[in-house]
Amino acid sequence: MRFKLKLEYDGGAFQGWQRLAAAASVQGTLEEAVLKLTGERSDVVGAGRTDAGVHARGQAAHVDIGKPFETWKLMDALNAHLRPKPVAVLEAEEAAPDFHARFDATRRVYLYRILNRRAPLTLDAGKAWRVVRPLDAAAMREAGQRLVGKHDFTTFRDSHCQAKTPVKTLDRVEVLLTPAPGGGDEVGFLFEAQSFLHRQVRSMVGTLVEVGLGRMSADDVADALAAKDRARCAPVAPPDGLYLMRVDYGERAK
Repeated sequence: MRFKLKLEYDGGAFQGWQRLAAAASVQGTLEEAVLKLTGERSDVVGAGRTDAGVHARGQAAHVDIGKPFETWKLMDALNAHLRPKPVAVLEAEEAAPDFHARFDATRRVYLYRILNRRAPLTLDAGKAWRVVRPLDAAAMREAGQRLVGKHDFTTFRDSHCQAKTPVKTLDRVEVLLTPAPGGGDEVGFLFEAQSFLHRQVRSMVGTLVEVGLGRMSADDVADALAAKDRARCAPVAPPDGLYLMRVDYGERAK
């Protein structure tokens, strides 16, 4: 049977999603839990290969298991074998035999969190990027809209990206501003697209922060995008603040 899983994890404990021989990974941890539960070795295929330090509140994956399971029992049993690792199965459901968590996805939603305050982070250490100088949210909103649409995103593409083409369609960019409980503001960057290039979101956030600090303008961002030149990208934002929030499948929900 093929099962679709919804996952949550703290990326700070892993060297990314991808299975590694000598380091902890989300994929490897899940596959070890499946092995302990079923005695079977089975690939757990994720919708997105998050980097080291990147978190997920709604990662999707699929796995094939030879013996039948009620979905709630599978979820509980996997979570029992995952403890105390900071990864949890939030939902499990039966999927069609040809369902593919990566290739069937129609939309991925990422959130990047910044805490704009002078005080160091305690509760949010490793969960957000602290930026001390005040950020201009309105300027970042204007610049973010220059990235929306179908473009060649070479400027915001990591040099090790293995995607066949740098052309992607970015459907939505939002900059959210709310008061932070510990003082200052929380700035959230919301990005939606069917798929993203390697480190595209963190690259775009790094450039938008330069706008927020007054070092670049919206026109500068548009020019950098049009240049199709990685050297025109600002410093890449750290992984701490990035969350894969949701993966949608449209009519291929299963």
